[in-house]
Amino acid sequence: MRSWIGAFAAVIAASLLSGTASAQGWPDYGGDAGGTRYSAARQITRDNVGQLALAWTYHTGEAARRGDAFQRSATEVTPILAEGKLVFCTPFDRVIALDPATGRELWVFDPELPAGLKPASGFICRGVAMWRDGTAPADAVCATRIFLGTNDARLIALDLATGKRCPGFGRDGEVALSPDIPQRYPGELQIDSAPVLINDTVIVGSGVDDMSRARAPSGTVHAFDARSGAPRWSFDPVPRRADDPAAASWADQSYQRSAGGGAWAPISVDAARDLIFLPTAGPTASFYGGQRPGDDLYTSSVVALRGADGAVVWHFQTTHHDLWDDDVAAQPSLVTLHRDGRDIAALVVAAKTGFVFVLDRDTGKPLFPVEERPFPASDVPGEVTSPTQPVPLAPPPLVAQRLTAADAWGLLYFDKLACRHQLEALDTRGLYTPPSLKGMVLFPFTGGGGNWGGGAVDPERGLFIVNTMRLAQMIKLIPRADYAAARAAADPKVEIGLALGTPYTAERALLASPLGIPCNAPPWSVLSAVDLASGTIKWQVAIGERALGLIRGLPGIGGPIVTAGGLVFIAATMDNRLHAFDVETGRELWGASLPAGGQATPMTYVVNGRQFVVIAAGGHSRMGTTLGDSIVAFALPQ
Repeated sequence: MRSWIGAFAAVIAASLLSGTASAQGWPDYGGDAGGTRYSAARQITRDNVGQLALAWTYHTGEAARRGDAFQRSATEVTPILAEGKLVFCTPFDRVIALDPATGRELWVFDPELPAGLKPASGFICRGVAMWRDGTAPADAVCATRIFLGTNDARLIALDLATGKRCPGFGRDGEVALSPDIPQRYPGELQIDSAPVLINDTVIVGSGVDDMSRARAPSGTVHAFDARSGAPRWSFDPVPRRADDPAAASWADQSYQRSAGGGAWAPISVDAARDLIFLPTAGPTASFYGGQRPGDDLYTSSVVALRGADGAVVWHFQTTHHDLWDDDVAAQPSLVTLHRDGRDIAALVVAAKTGFVFVLDRDTGKPLFPVEERPFPASDVPGEVTSPTQPVPLAPPPLVAQRLTAADAWGLLYFDKLACRHQLEALDTRGLYTPPSLKGMVLFPFTGGGGNWGGGAVDPERGLFIVNTMRLAQMIKLIPRADYAAARAAADPKVEIGLALGTPYTAERALLASPLGIPCNAPPWSVLSAVDLASGTIKWQVAIGERALGLIRGLPGIGGPIVTAGGLVFIAATMDNRLHAFDVETGRELWGASLPAGGQATPMTYVVNGRQFVVIAAGGHSRMGTTLGDSIVAFALPQ
């Protein structure tokens, strides 16, 4: 994920308290280890949600502290409720613990990121993880730990009680992920999602710059002993040995010339099965793969690993030989399907393409039919596209997957005409059209469809609720000899990746009118409810308030949550608001203004008998939303 929407932004603008209180919590980034984003809390209902009001606001101080670096930050964090403390990280990896009932600060930890750090995706920290040492006395130092992954690729263990480093973990409470090759710049390798825990093992993924070079640092997943920080195992989604079962999918040992596949997005865990589920990224470099012929396993896949040793149990590739930056960006959600009188342990994940894949959790086999369909071949010298791609027959795609000149849209006639001219000059054959020297339309764009916000599961109704974006990009390959001229002629905000190690560089840009408004018709963000029993879409609704009094469904990134009160909460869009929807119908029931952009997934909990809904409102530099540093809590009046 990089800069892809700034042009549009220019226009659209105690145990708790008393020592005996009880809490209904949110102990993991995704609500639980399986990423369901569901809460059994039911104090806030469809009948009373209209009474929700601001309960408290906390400011992290990052807006004033970070200077120019703050302009490269994105607040995508979801706090966790950890044994009576609300704990979260800022985009700059400061970890903060609050009183969940009042927002009062309890402690702060700063990992002190090095000067000159330029993370590939900007400054991001989506969350932290909690682990309780079952062998330690309750009052022992670091009996309960908070684990943090940092923008400079460190894993840090903190004492939940004090926020201080755990002295027995690694060196001074941290271990550093060592890239297998030197970084081109500080931050080429980055951790931006929360670690996960299984069987006293802490596991962390990583991401790399996917447009700078083919042989980037490996996106290796690392597992460490949660007490000592000693390495337990590692898994590189790109094979490094000829005897690896995945090596045959990289013709001519091309895995030696490539990287990627890192699990930068949130990971899911099924502790009872000793399984972790990785959503893996595409291979490097994005958009040209002539140097890596083959399907390129285990990139752009869901991969199930055994928690004990990191061995591959099964894998399912959602895009073969990925040329479209089709990372599996969403956290897989673990669900139970009811079929033919029996329960099936399943996994559901929304793809950037708009497809939803529903897989058997034990085997990885699709639970709805998936067929391999032919798609266009590349005419770029050296490129060999996969002849087919996997297409699920159910559920249906959540977004349109083709944009042509006839679909051009604009607020004004000249706006629409300019968009039509852009589209007429590009290859508009739709999904899986290969990048070319002419230029092609990628729709939906590299931000999705689905993305890191993932989906939420309503187990009572068997629904999967997911937010999708509907924007288009131009992707164009540029011969390396022409890179300097192309860079000099392009707008400074246009992204042109170096793609070192390949004969082409790649340009990508949002397809927008001269006013900076997307060339495809709104809505640009839609919330969908998928019936997991039938594989059908139950409802869809545009999210985001009207802009200029004309448009509903503003672009948005971030996920929903579902509660037992029959509600879906989501912010995500550029309107700086948190919304509540009826889970049965998709009807909007409530909304409230936020002090900055809400491009983060909310969470909820009950403390002292009162249910709170909390969201980080810090904005998103790549979306151009209002930047800030707030954590905001809503509740019913006392």
